Amino acid sequence: MALTNNARDATMMGRRTDGTVIRRPLSPHLQVYDMLQITSGLSISHRITGSIWAGGLLFMVWWLVAAAAGPGPFATAQWFFSSFLGMLMLFGLSAAAWYHTLAGIRHLMWDVGYGYDLPTTHRTGRAVLIGTGVLTVLTWLIVIIAWG
Repeated sequence: MALTNNARDATMMGRRTDGTVIRRPLSPHLQVYDMLQITSGLSISHRITGSIWAGGLLFMVWWLVAAAAGPGPFATAQWFFSSFLGMLMLFGLSAAAWYHTLAGIRHLMWDVGYGYDLPTTHRTGRAVLIGTGVLTVLTWLIVIIAWG
């Protein structure tokens, strides 16, 4: 027996174990988040940096394939990555990687039950932001020294 006559509501309708009909909650999306709250902004940023990091791995694959393909393709890849656009992209990727890693550690802390109270949530959120900045700059200082 159908729970609803409206097809749009069908995905939001369900039954409890006792058979009672209930409406399922909708997942939150960008329109319901208050971006002025640190928790919402960090959550959305975690998802965005994960996507950026996944896309950036394609550039790493390009570099590895170019290295395996020979000196010509590798020189082309190296030229791109050493250009202003390439360096800007690598800097952004390193920032995204550090942010996503630190935010992931924060989420793992939540998974074990630590940090749900608001003061700790705000403190760890600020730590993620500060840590991202410090680790990104430190990474690039090491890169510049090593390449210098």
